[in-house]
Amino acid sequence: MPAFADKTDLQNRLFAELSDMFGQEVPLYDKALAVNFVCNRAVCDLLALRHPGFTVSDEEIERTSGERHGAIRIGRPDEYRLITRFFACFGMEPHNFYDMTAIGAKSQPVIATAFRSPQKPEHRVFTSLLMTDYFDDATKRRIENALAERRVFSQRAIDLIDQCEREGGLTCEDAKALIGEATTRIFKWTGRAHDLKLYNDLCEAGFKIAADIACFERHHLNHLTPNTLCMDLYTAAMKRCMGESDRATFLRRASRALGQMLEMSDADWLTLHFKHLGHDRISIGGNAEISSHTLETHVHALADRLGQADLDLTTLPHCGFKDFTEGPASDTPILLRQDAYKALTESVTFVEADGSEVKASHTARFGEIEQRFYATTPAGRAMYDQCLAAFEEARANYPTLAKDDEDAFLEVQRNAFAIFPKDLQGLLDRNIVYAQYAATDAGREARGRIPVTDMLHLVSLGYASREGLRYEDFLPISAAGIFASNLNQYGTASTASKRPEYSREQLEAIMGRPIIDTDTVYAAIDARSRLETYNALGLLHSVPVAERHRLEATATLDPIVGRK
Repeated sequence: MPAFADKTDLQNRLFAELSDMFGQEVPLYDKALAVNFVCNRAVCDLLALRHPGFTVSDEEIERTSGERHGAIRIGRPDEYRLITRFFACFGMEPHNFYDMTAIGAKSQPVIATAFRSPQKPEHRVFTSLLMTDYFDDATKRRIENALAERRVFSQRAIDLIDQCEREGGLTCEDAKALIGEATTRIFKWTGRAHDLKLYNDLCEAGFKIAADIACFERHHLNHLTPNTLCMDLYTAAMKRCMGESDRATFLRRASRALGQMLEMSDADWLTLHFKHLGHDRISIGGNAEISSHTLETHVHALADRLGQADLDLTTLPHCGFKDFTEGPASDTPILLRQDAYKALTESVTFVEADGSEVKASHTARFGEIEQRFYATTPAGRAMYDQCLAAFEEARANYPTLAKDDEDAFLEVQRNAFAIFPKDLQGLLDRNIVYAQYAATDAGREARGRIPVTDMLHLVSLGYASREGLRYEDFLPISAAGIFASNLNQYGTASTASKRPEYSREQLEAIMGRPIIDTDTVYAAIDARSRLETYNALGLLHSVPVAERHRLEATATLDPIVGRK
């Protein structure tokens, strides 16, 4: 039997090379990564003062912020099936069904899933499929005709995918060849398109995403997102480097962002953001006060660093930075927050049916950034949706508030999410987020003498530990907000004679693969860890029967067949 390469290692290699490819295609992306590193380094330097003994090397910062979340858009069902098989070669499976046609005013003509590893994901690709029946019959035919002849996957790529499925893996050499197919063909931007009239007609009708899918040669990356340790610091830094704000504005924004980060950065926050370091590294940090003078000194030093020539983004073509961050308020550590520099306007050559070439431009590829927090329970997600609706309503009354008065805008956002606790303990007390529990050495030693079964009480007594589960997935409305701000186009309505409806089962049939329901996964991890902890502490049969049965049922739910 051949020696197969580890799929996780292959995945890391794939995304490292995709990141290199994207950086060559979009110099602003590489510069944004550099800005993010400088900001993350500044965060870590302050954390080292806040928690004496806690240190993070440059290499560890690269690892912590090195995850990538990409986005691609697919035109045909057979292409989507192939991309599903491609990601499976790297241990990435479809997670969640996202119907982007059904999110109200921000709807787009695509359905999607996200490919990632089921366990400890480091990279994700939000993968959309254009639904041609969303359009009137004439437009549907034009789009399908435009897509009919393209061949994104070479025969060599298909042969390698077939081989991986047949043999159960790829050798290092074959994996290198498949990664090469990804970076030189499958996801490669060529700047070439066809059917300029269809492209213009779709754009003028508001279907810019459809134009991006239907008229281009490849599944080019729309973005490749890194992690940041402090979203508001990064956005302030990018706006400064892009020439959208002055030094004084940056100093004010950075001081506010870092001050809030320091308030939030307890051991739980460190564990969430530095999951690669392990508990031993997190626990050595004590606590120390940081004076306003120290904070001010660090902020000024950061401003000086951002002002150096290598981070001057005004010299690169750009369309500015998004006005506000999508997701919860900055003091509310749930789900994820996302922001982006706006999509670039890039030169495109349209090759017409008669072979003639027409020079034009296209705006689609942008620079997203994200910061991830805790996965919410159904109760927590319902609260989030309620708060987001209140925020969107308030924002609709003053659409330009973020640009006109940033402080007032942030107050509106904070007020909208004020009902949420602001730390892990408070979120767990109200059953808003999931966690993973484990018995401690002290708990095992006290086995047989423990008088309580409430899990959070056990944690407070030191008999159990808990770690909040990080949210690894996506928020459709936030994603649509990113789309909209980049395209200057806030949603589209179906032009079909009868608006179609789409289902998870429909996308599963296209992929030939079931979709994993991540809410079930989070709940099962939480429930299993509770049962294991109770068992280790000798408390399992002391847990009320109804609660024990609930945990057992939840722990054994299949994330594919155990869905609502």
